[in-house]
Amino acid sequence: MNVERIRREFAEAQKSFEYVELHPTWDGKVYARAALQTPSQMYVVSIRFPQAYPNEMPRVSVDAPTINHAPHRYNNGLICYLHPTMWNPGAHDLKFVIWRTAKWLNKFEVWTRTGTWPGAQIAH
Repeated sequence: MNVERIRREFAEAQKSFEYVELHPTWDGKVYARAALQTPSQMYVVSIRFPQAYPNEMPRVSVDAPTINHAPHRYNNGLICYLHPTMWNPGAHDLKFVIWRTAKWLNKFEVWTRTGTWPGAQIAH
């Protein structure tokens, strides 16, 4: 895990997102938390960086409010904000992950109202 890169990305993300924090873990790593506001709800998400970051995409979970059922989530509850084969460590960063998470949350709210997930989808 490239912690220095994550710290640089965090500084950039703070310029675009008001509520984003970086926290240490017990094992010397870091993770990010962000609060994201949709038209109807405030969400808190955690962004965990894998050991292979930036070559492997971060994992995102919704901490609050609890989402019990939704499409485009993995069996472990993590959200699918991007198909894993599309992750590009040269182009994608923490700001991108937060932006895609915000997009996922807005699509989730449309799905809760209409029963249809908006936009393009890739099966996996």
